[in-house]
Amino acid sequence: MESYKREFIQFLEGAGVLKFGDFTAKSGRKIPYFINAGDIKTGDQIMKLGEFYAKAYFEKVGNKRTVLYGPAYKGIPIAVSVACALSREGLDVPFFFNRKEEKDHGEGGVFVGYKPQENEEIVIVEDVITAGTAIRESMNILSSLKGTKVAATFVMVDRKEKGQTEKSAMAEVGEEFGFPVYSVVDVYDIIEYLEEDEKNRENVDRIKAYLEINGAKA
Repeated sequence: MESYKREFIQFLEGAGVLKFGDFTAKSGRKIPYFINAGDIKTGDQIMKLGEFYAKAYFEKVGNKRTVLYGPAYKGIPIAVSVACALSREGLDVPFFFNRKEEKDHGEGGVFVGYKPQENEEIVIVEDVITAGTAIRESMNILSSLKGTKVAATFVMVDRKEKGQTEKSAMAEVGEEFGFPVYSVVDVYDIIEYLEEDEKNRENVDRIKAYLEINGAKA
């Protein structure tokens, strides 16, 4: 495993973002592990998270200037931290996010921050994709921005789970909307990391059993 992947998984576990147990995902599935960006609580943690995303951004997108979109609520601090991390590396990109409820006074509208212009490309930054539900919601919200297009989505972890077909949710989203979905690590990286310590055997077995049923076949 590449060293940065191990460092990222260690970071997620140390920050309480990666947990093992019994959880229910937004898709309604019962899952043996949970990734929750909402557990990022300190300035140092959110700074480091942004740096990992920025590393993935430069690897996949290069120095291209896009507009970062962070879906409310967990995507908001991610977008801000990624923008800061990119800026420290010399790439200054704008960012924006949505309100859960449209504002009918003041500046109004559903978006806060930068207003994407025609022909600009948007990159969505999220925590995870399980069944693709949240990304489809984001695409519905972003559809009001005429003349723009989503160039890519970045998430922390690819869960490698089936979406609405036997394909992974990330693959389905990419095919449905025509843009790539990238992750810093995937669930098999997490399994490999856990297998390095025998005390993690129960969690490894539970995740593998879950993937036998819900894992993507393509």
